[in-house]
Amino acid sequence: MRAACAALLLWAAPVLAQPAAFQVVGDTIPASLTGTPGDAARGRAIVTTRQRGLCLLCHSGPFPEEPFQGDLAPSLAGAGARLTKGQLRLRLVDGRRLNPATLMPAYYSTEGLVRVGRAWQGRTVLSAEEIEDVVAFLVTLQE
Repeated sequence: MRAACAALLLWAAPVLAQPAAFQVVGDTIPASLTGTPGDAARGRAIVTTRQRGLCLLCHSGPFPEEPFQGDLAPSLAGAGARLTKGQLRLRLVDGRRLNPATLMPAYYSTEGLVRVGRAWQGRTVLSAEEIEDVVAFLVTLQE
């Protein structure tokens, strides 16, 4: 399953050469990666677009217009009630810091990855701005 999820990430285009520095505190990255809040509407588009975030490959959520949602990972419904912005941010940046065996892709990491395609080497899946947009959206999911 992990290989299938990782292989499907190849559909999205890589973003940056190197991610910006961030500080992990406990189970969070408390500070915004960009210094500014994200845009929830753009974040929703990333979450639901199968060509960008691919979130619905593994997750389900309150997206009735999106068929074929995943069931490998927890539902995104209520994510903003269960987790803080900082907790969501760390899970998006690199969930391996919390669970080394996670299936969750490291959307904003270039370190410790294996079998990375040439186009992806040294690049992140999402930009800092896109991470902040997804965080801004996920915190709106309170039910």
